[in-house]
Amino acid sequence: MEPETLARNIVRTLRDAGHQAWLVGGCVRDLLLGLKPKDFDVATSALPGRIVQLFPHAGLVGAHFGVVLVRRDSASVEVATFRSDHGYADGRRPASVQFDTGPREDALRRDFTINGLMLDPADGAVLDFVGGRADLDRRIVRAIGDPDTRFREDHLRLLRAVRFAARLGFEIEPATFEAIRRNHAAILRVSAERVRDELVRILTEGGARRGFELLDASGMLADLLPEVAAMKGVEQPPEYHPEGDVWAHTLLLLERLDHPTPALAMAALLHDVGKPPAFRVQGRIRFDGHVEAGVELARAILARLRFSREESAQIEALVANHMRFTDVPRMRESTLKRFLRLPRFAEHLELHRLDVLASNRRLETYRLVKHKLDELPEERLQPPPLITGATLIAAGYPPGPLFAEILTAVEDAQLEATVTTPDDAMALVRQKFPLGQD
Repeated sequence: MEPETLARNIVRTLRDAGHQAWLVGGCVRDLLLGLKPKDFDVATSALPGRIVQLFPHAGLVGAHFGVVLVRRDSASVEVATFRSDHGYADGRRPASVQFDTGPREDALRRDFTINGLMLDPADGAVLDFVGGRADLDRRIVRAIGDPDTRFREDHLRLLRAVRFAARLGFEIEPATFEAIRRNHAAILRVSAERVRDELVRILTEGGARRGFELLDASGMLADLLPEVAAMKGVEQPPEYHPEGDVWAHTLLLLERLDHPTPALAMAALLHDVGKPPAFRVQGRIRFDGHVEAGVELARAILARLRFSREESAQIEALVANHMRFTDVPRMRESTLKRFLRLPRFAEHLELHRLDVLASNRRLETYRLVKHKLDELPEERLQPPPLITGATLIAAGYPPGPLFAEILTAVEDAQLEATVTTPDDAMALVRQKFPLGQD
């Protein structure tokens, strides 16, 4: 069952039982904008216990806040009792909530006017207590009520305002943006996991360049990613980077992101993060060691933001390998094949494409690699080994560290197509690594 179908059924069931019920929040915003919502939420006058009675397979996910998760097949919808929030103490959750019988107070507790609308899915009627429809028409992100109060209640709203503006192509209403600027340092009191998730969504949902320009203008970029903010004003050699400094180059990459994976998006942001500390002028501008410096900085940033070990490893690999494409035309066949079989190589290639389009726009290497990938089947990129350690032991070679060197040399020759059989491989071994050598 589709989430929208489930949400409509929930609203109908609640209303048939004598309760008010409306679609609410982001799904209403997206439906009114002609976009496909990612998820659906329902607000109702029914109390949590009654919701669970009406939907036996539901479960309380936020009992204190009156939130019930209703599941059907693979679809799920959050159903929440109308409420007002009171006494935010930790910049995240209200200290207490009061269940209300009407939707007005429920709308007034929400973050932005465009998220405070309620919709009857049966006839399309909209409840608007906050001026959200007008702000949708004006393409404005505006805090409900006093913006400073909204941001003090939940500090993550500082990032959410940026994300909505970036994703939707909206402007942030001036008073709301000034409140973000006044309160920007509060974002440092939000958990790393919540910050990480919002940053990834800014990078992957569309409008990444706009999002990071707003983060910079608000002060949050320097708060959260000072290593990225340090890119501003770091000049680059104009013959390779006519686009300008490292920050201008990075923004051009972000501008070209098209709903990328989180790893590719973070690598696009961080691929040149090592350039500011590596900047030197020695006859010309140089960035010696910027890749190694970038990997170290990326590792620290990803740990700070609590990225998973798997995702961190891939992002670090993308940063570490992004300059290797300049060597592709001169690579030995074995080196090139090993490069092309890096895990998730498509992300490496796409980062290279974006990097080139954001600088000199010379795509010859990109086309060369694409051609190689098209002509090389998997068995030629990673052929089964011709010999193993057991083969060497049977041939009289004592086990030890030399085995790795021998097997690598054989694989090199295999990838170069200079050996093709196990007998050829052992002949090579006996030639290059004769028994009894020290």
